[in-house]
Amino acid sequence: MRTLIRTAAVLTAAMLTVGCAGNGDDWAQPHPSPTPVGVLGAGFVDPSATPMPEGTITPSSGSWAGVHPPQHYRVVLLTAGDDAPTTALVKGVRDWAKAEEVDLRTVTAGADPIPSITTAMDMKPDLIVGAGNDLIDALAIVTANHLGQQFLVVGAEVAEPTANVTSVDWSGASFRGEGLGASSTYDPASFTAERCAAAIRAGVAAVLHNLTGIVVWLR
Repeated sequence: MRTLIRTAAVLTAAMLTVGCAGNGDDWAQPHPSPTPVGVLGAGFVDPSATPMPEGTITPSSGSWAGVHPPQHYRVVLLTAGDDAPTTALVKGVRDWAKAEEVDLRTVTAGADPIPSITTAMDMKPDLIVGAGNDLIDALAIVTANHLGQQFLVVGAEVAEPTANVTSVDWSGASFRGEGLGASSTYDPASFTAERCAAAIRAGVAAVLHNLTGIVVWLR
């Protein structure tokens, strides 16, 4: 009986090991630099003019639809707040990750977001996606000192982004931090499911094509 139990335990352990190795969960393993699957459509950006740092592009609707992340794309969703706009953004990111089979992990920030940003960076993802206005001031402090890590902010923006910080905004969503004016009047109702879905897809398409450090403005 003991021999049978021991044999069963060994087999179970072996199956668990194979399962973990096969699902891409081990981010400690070597990982190639991500490259996009697909290309940007006409109207995403002017091909004859590279966007200036801190500049804004206004892509044609759906011009990002043909771009997908590569297999085993590693993303950390960094979120703060439980207000309706943040909740909508989080759902949009999670739905996108599921549809694209992205390896997504979530870090929820506390009252001081900086330790959570550090936690997200320590995981060494391909991309950190920030959702929630409460993150913006902390991101403005941290991101400039970690240029090797790509960040994407959806539904808000860092006022003076470095080349590793890309934002996606639209009319009604352009918070830039406490004490700073926004590019448009804040409107929680503008954070629709369709808008949030477009934001994550357009933002990732820009990052994967090295169009970073800019604001992607959705019409």
